[in-house]
Amino acid sequence: MVAAGRCALWLAVVTALYTTHSLAQETAPASVNTQKQFRAIRVDVPPVIDGVLDDAVWSQAEVITDFHQTRPGNGTPTSERTEVYVVYTDDALYIGARMFDSEPELIAAPVIRHGLGMPSDDRLVVILDPFNSRRAGYRFETNLNAARHDALYTSVSSFSLDWNTIWDVAANVDGKSWVAEIEIPFKSIPFDPAIETWGFNFGRAIRRRGEEMAWVSQNRTYNPSISGQMTGMTGLSKGVGLDLVPSMAVNRQRRYDPVSKKTDYVPSLDAFYRITPSLNAALTINTDFSATEVDSRQVNLTRFNLFFPEKRDFFLNDSDLFQFGNIGGMAGGNNATSQGARENARPFFSRKLGLSQTGAPVDINYGGRISGRVGRWNIGTLAIRQDEFGPVDSSDLFITRVSANVLNDSSLGFIYTNGDPGSNRDNSVAGVDFKYLNNQLSNGRQFEADAWYQVSDTPGMSGDDASYGFGLRLPNNTGWRSRMAYKEVQRNFNPAMGYVNRSNVRDLTGDLGYTHFFGGDVLQSIFSGVDAQRIEVIDGGLQSEVFVYRLAELQTNTRDSVSASYTTNREVVLQPFTLYSSPARQVSILPGDYQFNEYQFSVGTGGQREFSGSFSYQGGDFYNGTRTNLNGSVSWNQSRYFVASINYDWNDISLPQGDFITRLTSVSTQVAFSSTLYWINLVQYDNLSEEVGINTRLQWIPKAGQEGFVVLNYNMQDKDKNNRFESAFSDLSVKFKYTFRF
Repeated sequence: MVAAGRCALWLAVVTALYTTHSLAQETAPASVNTQKQFRAIRVDVPPVIDGVLDDAVWSQAEVITDFHQTRPGNGTPTSERTEVYVVYTDDALYIGARMFDSEPELIAAPVIRHGLGMPSDDRLVVILDPFNSRRAGYRFETNLNAARHDALYTSVSSFSLDWNTIWDVAANVDGKSWVAEIEIPFKSIPFDPAIETWGFNFGRAIRRRGEEMAWVSQNRTYNPSISGQMTGMTGLSKGVGLDLVPSMAVNRQRRYDPVSKKTDYVPSLDAFYRITPSLNAALTINTDFSATEVDSRQVNLTRFNLFFPEKRDFFLNDSDLFQFGNIGGMAGGNNATSQGARENARPFFSRKLGLSQTGAPVDINYGGRISGRVGRWNIGTLAIRQDEFGPVDSSDLFITRVSANVLNDSSLGFIYTNGDPGSNRDNSVAGVDFKYLNNQLSNGRQFEADAWYQVSDTPGMSGDDASYGFGLRLPNNTGWRSRMAYKEVQRNFNPAMGYVNRSNVRDLTGDLGYTHFFGGDVLQSIFSGVDAQRIEVIDGGLQSEVFVYRLAELQTNTRDSVSASYTTNREVVLQPFTLYSSPARQVSILPGDYQFNEYQFSVGTGGQREFSGSFSYQGGDFYNGTRTNLNGSVSWNQSRYFVASINYDWNDISLPQGDFITRLTSVSTQVAFSSTLYWINLVQYDNLSEEVGINTRLQWIPKAGQEGFVVLNYNMQDKDKNNRFESAFSDLSVKFKYTFRF
């Protein structure tokens, strides 16, 4: 079938699914009542956070026990009982939970330090929506190691894992159960004292059984839009509402070719003030990012830019308020798309601030942010003074994002950016967006839609400077689910503080899939579907087309998995681009129309085991040659004090214009000397750059909001690719920061 015919076919299938979806679905149980309520009890004396539910105040709380399965069952009784208690004082919310387990020696807790996700842990999840808006909220997770992981919902269906705030938790095994006690200070989250009812939900996981459970769920999921309610929240105190976070860092850098050394003493100050309980102001002076974790390396076998996520705390706080158009999420989960293509046309990407185009840090002299919610309005405003670097002068950068809650669960918004952190040119971007959400479809279904339009203004670039798009989604964890999205990025659209992966294109994506749950003791679910992306040049002609036929993705109740897929590619290359370069030769893809197909098979084991891993094999054609890809990982969860993992990715590429092999390896270890002192190591190597990067950090967290770091980054490089590595760069940082709360 010709490409245009195939594109029309899959688009017709997705469109037809939207019109007939309610007729082509499996019978689902009645949706869980999303208006469950309980009353939080005010107490005068807070419980002691020690992981033991022996404080008298817990006996005053309502006991929440009506949990149900979301996996493998759907609304069915849980295999183990869960009891949750909630009380509060003027200053903080307290949650106590007892998770009964008939085999406590098998409780999985591979995460041993704070700030990491818990995809393989037996965990307790708490979701708070202090504004009861059903649009956004905060997620808190913990495990038997009392590791803290918090996240910020950037939409009802996605959240930022890198956001963090100050809270406390203790956990312990108590007979045939494990216990967690949580303290969340009201100073740590925005709220409106006039709102006495909060959105609230709980979740729990028992990984060895593949069991997920929740207090309130719909369609096997839960989030701020699918939650119950906590009433009785009165008389809450935010204190003065001022946090002062001074820090001091000593940084010593050394380059070896040419030789240079420098030592910097970097005092910095971050200040956060609650203008109102729901509106925050932040000030940063001489901002320091020396303790930020390093990026994971990627091998680029395309002609387009890679995407690296933001990891700096200052830009992650309230980052949900700066999200525009759900651009990165419109094609989320579509395996035919890359992360760069999904994020293409973002008007604001904070990694453009404080970092040069090569990734070198650029000083931020000072900056301010006002963010939060006032009534129906969501506000995010950021102003930064960035220092000069190289030929680029000092620049003043400004971003404002405002949206209003409309209808039941929808929003209408505006964004404006001004400034160019990477050049001396003027630049601005203005855009509007609309997000629609309907949770009231039959059988617990959802419908989501997004639409957005933006235009840039850059001297010397007139006309063809807009981008726009829309997305439609019927998400579903059981039975049929489908999505489609369209975006156009014109030739001169130039968001200087945003992200553009490719321009002068029309990008059409769609996917259709079906999930079946078995309900047995061994197999949990199987998924099959097709993902597609077609990118055309606005001037005419195809640029890329990808179809991924996800033949079968099988998961067991012990979280083991097997999958098989088949991919068809078509790439129209107009300009040559280099895939591989060494001192002796280069291997490039020449202009042409390439059609090639690949197949993939992968297996994985549940991460709750002491030893776990995954392996995938991908083979087939690659442009005008062939490629074989092997990817594997192994993790050892030795104890709550030591975890190690190794990852390896290998490509053997054979082309008429030359053969080459790519290798990407990373080894990481985590050592917990105690619940407050950690030693983390990461070693990465790839043979394209022929560089070994070593990142080792000693992290001391005596208390949430207090952190000390000793961080060493050391790079070695084989510039001549003769297997002789030489020192290239070293960076040693010692930093401590302390939060004073008033």
